[in-house]
Amino acid sequence: MDTINGIVNFFGSPFFRFILVLVRVFLVILWISMAYWTYRDAKSRGAMAAYWSIVALIFPVFGWLIYLVVRPHERLEDTQERELEIRAKQAALACSGTVCPACMKPVESEFLLCPYCLKRLKKACPECQHALRLNWTICPYCQTSQ
Repeated sequence: MDTINGIVNFFGSPFFRFILVLVRVFLVILWISMAYWTYRDAKSRGAMAAYWSIVALIFPVFGWLIYLVVRPHERLEDTQERELEIRAKQAALACSGTVCPACMKPVESEFLLCPYCLKRLKKACPECQHALRLNWTICPYCQTSQ
């Protein structure tokens, strides 16, 4: 009987009430911080930041979990960086001229073989030794038939 009275006295004590107040304060801070995090994350990903932060405020855990499921996969800065890298690689390929169709490494326009993978890129004219495309039947430089 003494243990039951001790438990009842503990739940009625000021120390237990203080712990309850701390737990409530923690839950409120967690609730607000989840809404704030949702706002910042949605804003960085180009989603509707105000809408998702309100959803996280109204439905604290479930709204946040739904946002985590439906949010965009990439941040805006990551998307912009990826697009910039793609444009830079396309510009580099355009400047360098041709690339090997097999290994996609840059090659000179006059190469007969790819120096990386040894794929035949062009054939040499038997008369003037100019590099000719593989599907040409006549040399446009010396008019020799292949």
